[in-house]
Amino acid sequence: MTQPGTRYADFEGLREKAVALRREGLSLRQIRDRLHVHNNDLLQRLVNGEPAPEWTKRPNAKDDLRAKARELRRRGLTYDAIQVELGCSKSSISLWVRDLPKPPRRSREDASAVAKRGWEATLRRREAERLRTKEAAHRETATLSERELFLVGVGLYWAEGTKSKPHRRQERVSFVNSDPDMISVYLAWLRLLGVTPEQLRFHVHIHESADAAEAERFWAEHADADPSRFGKTSLKRHQPKSNRKNVGEDYRGCLVIRVLRSAELYRRIEGWWYGIVGAARPPEKKIRA
Repeated sequence: MTQPGTRYADFEGLREKAVALRREGLSLRQIRDRLHVHNNDLLQRLVNGEPAPEWTKRPNAKDDLRAKARELRRRGLTYDAIQVELGCSKSSISLWVRDLPKPPRRSREDASAVAKRGWEATLRRREAERLRTKEAAHRETATLSERELFLVGVGLYWAEGTKSKPHRRQERVSFVNSDPDMISVYLAWLRLLGVTPEQLRFHVHIHESADAAEAERFWAEHADADPSRFGKTSLKRHQPKSNRKNVGEDYRGCLVIRVLRSAELYRRIEGWWYGIVGAARPPEKKIRA
């Protein structure tokens, strides 16, 4: 794996490229990855004076909602009724309209119905906020440099992969997980490290009460692997008294991915991991290799 480097001597030339990318609508993170500029101060100087794309900006203050809330309050609506109309929180409404007179009291039945609609509006608003947060976060990591994938893969392996123990020296690269997305990232990492398909062997671990044949088909297709590279599936004995949650059509067991002749690769992974640990710790603290 090669790690591209960048010299910053030609500042004006680099700035010209950064400004062009900014005007195309790229975020700072995307410009950083395109130009391989990992100094945040320098990155800010390169795009100085260029406005950020609209899609990277957080929502401004809810001036329009505030004006509408005050208008509805003047018409005699309660906090609950305003919440139903606008879908914003009652705490915000309170701040916006607290200087306005209170409306006449409603009957208990009317108040209950309005409160129910208000709660439903709150749930819809919260769901919309959750989706906006997830979408914004997704855009922040939508591009991935080789260096970033390399570091993610090292951490992923050390969390989920097989590790050698002092009482059981076993230096081999083996990874097991039930999440297809984790498997996809791990396989991309192995490709980055130069591991070829011929070096990989697969095994499915699954409860005997599940559809093992369908699980084998799914994992072979997901990993884009020839079925001949799959070993015998391991079946876990079913315990009728157990209250398992991993049931249903989406349950496909776990996929084990083993790299053949991987002792040297394992030693490198262990070294990479402890290098990351050492870099993350304060300088005065030493790690034990």
